[in-house]
Amino acid sequence: MPDMTLLGWFHTIMGIGALVTAFYTLFKYKVISLETKSGKLYVLITIIVAGSALGIYNQGGFGIAHWLAVLTLVAASGGIIMEKFKWFGRFSMYFQALGYSSTLLFHMIPAITDFLRRLPLGDPFIDSFEDPLLAGFHQAFLLIFVVGIVVQFRWLNKTTSVDSDAA
Repeated sequence: MPDMTLLGWFHTIMGIGALVTAFYTLFKYKVISLETKSGKLYVLITIIVAGSALGIYNQGGFGIAHWLAVLTLVAASGGIIMEKFKWFGRFSMYFQALGYSSTLLFHMIPAITDFLRRLPLGDPFIDSFEDPLLAGFHQAFLLIFVVGIVVQFRWLNKTTSVDSDAA
């Protein structure tokens, strides 16, 4: 595994900040939204992290991590557009949740991959992208993402039902 560059360290530290902010926001507010300070901070940090990932080329050329960065930027942009412009009316909130939550999944995949390939120093947990341990983590994150989206959708549905009943 190549040594970390200054950009790599910046990217990693900001990525950890994004993850902490996302988990805090989801725990406190149930969804990520630009209406909260922590939601704004998460989206901003996520865009910075994805942008910085596009400048890291220690694995050769444009690879899967770069594609995840592009997907992250697309998902974040989609979440922002859905939240600001509500192109799909009341359904926009579901697309917003899907977009922002997808960015969290896209953070977790390279985060666990890099963690397992770098640590412990000198004898990392895995030595290839095909390692079953890595595949297990990726599958677990996908399952958590799907369950999380379902929970968010149910919460959003319940919240809008209560709001419409009160009106």
